[in-house]
Amino acid sequence: MKLSNLSQGKDNNFNLIRIVSALAVLITHSFALATGSGDAEPFRLSLGMTMGTIAVDIFFITSGFLVTASLLTRQSVIEFIWARVLRILPALLVMLTLTVFGLGVYFTTLPLVSYLTESKTYLYLIKCASLITGVAYNLPGVFDGNPYNNAVNGSLWTMPYEVKMYMLLAFTWLVLSATKMNKFKLFKFTIVSVLATSGILFVACNYSFPTEFSRFSFMFFSGAAIYVLRKYIYLSHSLFWLALIALLWSTFINAHIFFIFYVLTIPYILFYLAYIPSGDIRKYNLLGDYSYGVYIYAFPVQQSVAAMVPGVSVLSMIFISATATLLLAVISWHVLERRALGLKNYYVGHTKKILTFSLRSSS
Repeated sequence: MKLSNLSQGKDNNFNLIRIVSALAVLITHSFALATGSGDAEPFRLSLGMTMGTIAVDIFFITSGFLVTASLLTRQSVIEFIWARVLRILPALLVMLTLTVFGLGVYFTTLPLVSYLTESKTYLYLIKCASLITGVAYNLPGVFDGNPYNNAVNGSLWTMPYEVKMYMLLAFTWLVLSATKMNKFKLFKFTIVSVLATSGILFVACNYSFPTEFSRFSFMFFSGAAIYVLRKYIYLSHSLFWLALIALLWSTFINAHIFFIFYVLTIPYILFYLAYIPSGDIRKYNLLGDYSYGVYIYAFPVQQSVAAMVPGVSVLSMIFISATATLLLAVISWHVLERRALGLKNYYVGHTKKILTFSLRSSS
């Protein structure tokens, strides 16, 4: 079936795929946070990437597809920006507040007054909340005795890249909207061109010096390109199984061969799983979208477990931290995230009124 016929509406498996991906990141981090070594994850040396790496790539491909769909459907940069801000910022701010003034206060080895008056405490809060210039990793005296003591919330490092992808996508649409030519054709051409360029850089860099920007831009714009080209993409059982078997076969060769097959097949496998399996599996959508909450809470929860249970095993780390993180994610979605998204029309309307008033005043 054509992807364009399947991608209308929200009846898909993206919520399930994203929660599985978020838990895969949690599992990957459990090895490093319990043992202190990032090489402890079983797939890192054999495949050249971890379960968490694959999961983050899936996040970016999915994000590229869905936010491009949102932008082209509404054709409003204002709506696009508010949708992204309300999806990311409220939950992020609450998590950071709980981390800095909850976990930080409890676990710091510094005197409380010293911790609360230390500039690095507030630098961490401000930098992680802004996401524009990267994130901070350490709070003064927090988790210093843990096996992996280099970060309070290592998961946040990918988020500035995602924000940059959003900005690049919105800027492209804004610039093309100002032209007198067919902006939809230009947008489609630009998205595919960015994908091709980033793909070349990503593949080339993987064999010399891999850069995260080329990786994330390739994954994000793979999703964006698949959306704008959805009328030409067919999801078939035979192609899916061929792609999956080829990818699994490549795992037995070496990391370089796996990388090539991975780049070629992972987007197709993802969208097949997102749209073809149906029936009872779709009932997961009735629960909610807990993936973002799992992603932002997992790392500090895991560091807390490592601090409170010295010598914790990897399996125990996975079980304890997954249970606590899922609970926080469920609360975050139902109490905060879903309600924040419901405010989008309110903020969009007020923003448009302010801009209209400003334009009238200047003229």
